[in-house]
Amino acid sequence: MEFDIVIVGGGLVGASLAAALKSSRLKLALVEGQSLPTESEEIKEDDWDSRIYAVTPGNAEFLEQCGAWQKLDLSRVQQVEEMRIFGDSGAELDFSAYQVGASELTFILESRLLQRALWDGLQQQDNLTLFNPARCSELTWHPEAAHLKLQDGREIKAKLIVGADGRDSWVRHQAGMAETPTPYHQHGVVANFSISKSHHGIACQWFKPDSILALLPLPGKRVSIVWSVSPERSAELLALPQEELCAQVSTASQSILGEMQVITPPSAFALRVLNLAHITKPRLALVGDAAHNVHPLAGQGVNLGFRDARQLAEVLLGTISDCGDINLLRNYERARREDILSMQLTTDALKHLFINDNPLLRTLRNLGLKTTNQITPLKKMLVRHALN
Repeated sequence: MEFDIVIVGGGLVGASLAAALKSSRLKLALVEGQSLPTESEEIKEDDWDSRIYAVTPGNAEFLEQCGAWQKLDLSRVQQVEEMRIFGDSGAELDFSAYQVGASELTFILESRLLQRALWDGLQQQDNLTLFNPARCSELTWHPEAAHLKLQDGREIKAKLIVGADGRDSWVRHQAGMAETPTPYHQHGVVANFSISKSHHGIACQWFKPDSILALLPLPGKRVSIVWSVSPERSAELLALPQEELCAQVSTASQSILGEMQVITPPSAFALRVLNLAHITKPRLALVGDAAHNVHPLAGQGVNLGFRDARQLAEVLLGTISDCGDINLLRNYERARREDILSMQLTTDALKHLFINDNPLLRTLRNLGLKTTNQITPLKKMLVRHALN
């Protein structure tokens, strides 16, 4: 079987890339190990996914162009109009969408909600062949094509392989991109809660010497947390009775949302940063977490991935030559380098600045929050950047 492009990984980023290429003349294939959901699998009103993402307005527009955003149940999507950031010495920084004439800073929604909307479109896409569920076993590169073998024995040739298979990317390892991720020695603890006070569409974040806690508003009186803590603290939080977990989250968040009750049990994942020297090779391009890992404190991991998909689709749609040519793929890599690096450097610097009990750094970081909050043009610039 021969294709122009084979995308390995049908998660949010891989699926969005396939959808973005639906109008092309390219012959596409997507290989995904998990079974695709069906429309008949209804999501119950009181059943919430613990995997929550913040999607920027720019990426929401991209997903609408992909045909997915308009399929979402918007009653399960929460607009964030304001964000409040608290330092550990009383300093505060506020961002508002209205400062730049926007209606929202970001949208908070469940991973599975968006995944289903994307996959629903893929099953109707004329220029796409789905290998699902299917797993890869061998991948080799040759001058004219890449050869991919599946575990069931089927063999596929492609002018271009796109690795969209996540942070532990099999494709990346097969390509010999052996850079080792740098661990942050932190875990991100995630869970969803019901609350007694309205969040008013405001996201909040607390920077403390030993942790970073983010509260992301969900529809109704619900919130999702991402609490970046040490592995030891993570284990403690996961082992707590629900009532005690609620009490500790409430205390850490200054009880601003009133009483809390767990609606999605907590889980945790290790945090790390991955910076690759290159995200392309002849007949290979990486996107999403396969291409880069960042600290979740800015909620930008999936947004970087969507911008990868946007840029790669733009490059591929504009070519009439070999879509696996390295010169073409380097255009994609160059276009993405600044965005990826700036996000990695920013989140890494913030993590090391705030997860630190050095008295001098404590003074500087809180002074920085307070000063930034008083400089309106700077705040507007930061908000505009966050909307992309």
